[in-house]
Amino acid sequence: MSDKLHDAVAKPPLRVLIFAASLRDDSLNSRLAKLAASVAEQHGATVDRATMRDFDVPSYDADEEAGGAVPAGARELHRRLEANDAFVIASPEYNFSMPGLLKNAIDWVSRCKPQPFHERHALLMSASPSMAGGNRGLWALRIPLEHLGARVYPDMFSLAMAHKAFAGDRIADPALQHRFEQYLKAFLELAEAAKHYPCIKRAWVEFLGEHPDAAVDRVEAK
Repeated sequence: MSDKLHDAVAKPPLRVLIFAASLRDDSLNSRLAKLAASVAEQHGATVDRATMRDFDVPSYDADEEAGGAVPAGARELHRRLEANDAFVIASPEYNFSMPGLLKNAIDWVSRCKPQPFHERHALLMSASPSMAGGNRGLWALRIPLEHLGARVYPDMFSLAMAHKAFAGDRIADPALQHRFEQYLKAFLELAEAAKHYPCIKRAWVEFLGEHPDAAVDRVEAK
């Protein structure tokens, strides 16, 4: 058996959930998520494409949770995260932050057991007509995901002037398209290494001095 064939048999492909955190079907971030899915598939990943409508939930309500009424959208996001090794979110920027519907979905899913963000690799990207490309919203999005134990990739991709940046299913600027492809490839390689070589894992959890407390902990001890 050749080395290449042996690797294909021995190492199942990386499974990646990719979705845009906007509801509009042809939004700039939906187009960016579609491009990310195409590039990931070209690099051998098995892509699970989703939309934010798949994860639609009402406002988080602790009384509803206590009554066992976890909404279907939260259960679906939990299921999809558990079924994949990593996830990619293309998120718009609303008022210098993340969309409220995305934060609300994260809050609901963080209450599910097992908590599915823990130790999953995450890649954050954005597209916006602004010169900042939605980057400020991604910094806000990092905070809850890292608190929940997600291993958020250090680099974030923000496509500025995105309403003029696309040419069909690609980024019009060849150099920027190449940079995007290399950026996504680097993330996939890191996530794949963590999947197949557990010895490289690190506990990427920021410790702020809180005492362990089941009421506030969201990172699950093994």
